[in-house]
Amino acid sequence: MTTRKTMLTSRISEAEAIQGAMQGDAECFESLYKLHKRRVYSLCLRMIGNIEAAEDLTQDAFLQLYRKISSFRGDSAFSTWLHRLTVNIVLMHLRKKGLPVVSLDELLDAPEEGGAKKEVATQDQSLAGSIDRLVLERAVASLAPGCRIIFVLHDVEGYEHNEVAEMLGCSTGNSKSQLHKARMRLRKLLKAAQVKTLIDEYRGDKISVTQMTVAPQRASYTRSA
Repeated sequence: MTTRKTMLTSRISEAEAIQGAMQGDAECFESLYKLHKRRVYSLCLRMIGNIEAAEDLTQDAFLQLYRKISSFRGDSAFSTWLHRLTVNIVLMHLRKKGLPVVSLDELLDAPEEGGAKKEVATQDQSLAGSIDRLVLERAVASLAPGCRIIFVLHDVEGYEHNEVAEMLGCSTGNSKSQLHKARMRLRKLLKAAQVKTLIDEYRGDKISVTQMTVAPQRASYTRSA
């Protein structure tokens, strides 16, 4: 029976699963759960920075989906609709816990003395490239909640600043400011991680000291499939 059920849910398309779930078909809903659970969990984990909380919020998101799927009208992709539902679940959790989602009082950082003016809310080429994914995941998890959430929503999930501001109840300027701070912090963390990795390699493999020149590295933070 289990094998037959698995075959049944794996054969139907997402559109068929959505229609079936809207009519109360448990197997269709299970199919949607299997299709989207990894991305929902990944989003929760990146926003909340805690494995246990992310697991609980993933379950909450699918419980909410079960209750609200009949309201899906197809105006956007189902994954986008589920994505927004999940973001709202996480934000409600943060507000109930009294955690700071974003500071509404912070202003844009002034340019460093003698330095070039920093561009905000533009493509950051220094964060595009290839540093170890696990190191980057840990660096993102270490960001302050407000910076982390905006970084995930904007740079990872692709929301525009006006959309992020609407979700968080802040100004677009504040969204840009928090993103800027997140990027600056990640640069520092990733540079430190890179140096430590080179030192560890030197200690473990006895590589030549001349090989320990730290060249500029670039990192990428890709979306989950």
